Order: sequence, then C-alpha cells, then structure tokens
Amino acid sequence: MRVVMARDLGDSPREQMAGARWLILTASEIPTSTTLLMFTELDDILVAVDHRGSQPEPGLWQRAVHCILIDGSQSDADAFRRASGITRVISQSTSDIRDHLW
Repeated sequence: MRVVMARDLGDSPREQMAGARWLILTASEIPTSTTLLMFTELDDILVAVDHRGSQPEPGLWQRAVHCILIDGSQSDADAFRRASGITRVISQSTSDIRDHLW
C-alpha cells in the first residue's frame, strides 16, 4: 500500500500521488491543501489527518477525510466522529497514524 505525505509533494502533486492509496496531512497543512483534496477525490485516494496538538475546526476539508488522529479521550473521538462524519476517528496520542490505515 503506497502512502504519500503532503509535505513530500513538490510542484506536480497529482503526478506524485498517482497510484497512492493514502495521502497523509497534518493539521497545519489543511488550509493549503484544497487542491490536494480535490485530486484525492478524483483519483480515489483516501485521506488521513494527524490533527494532534490542535483543535479541529469544522470545514469542508472534513468531507474528504477518512481517518483522523486527534487528542482527547475515546468519548471525545466518538463525539467528533458523529459531528464530522469522518469514518475513523482515533484518540491515541502515542500511535503513528500509519498504524490505523486500511
């Protein structure tokens, strides 16, 4: 399974994401990732976000995300999943988001 990190993409992100199963973003990369999120939808690439260290702000970006890692308890994760519609919301501060991809 090919996983691409947003921070590793250069001037031709769509070409560099070709054939990837997952695109991983951090919370700080979300505001500048609109184009990337559009390409993931078009090219059937799943999106994961490591959002630890900051509070997720609601927005259209959530519609493209399939997996997110947040700070907080399991009840916080359950509440965020219900509010955001994101398939998998994980609240584990010590794990790597790659451990939760499918």
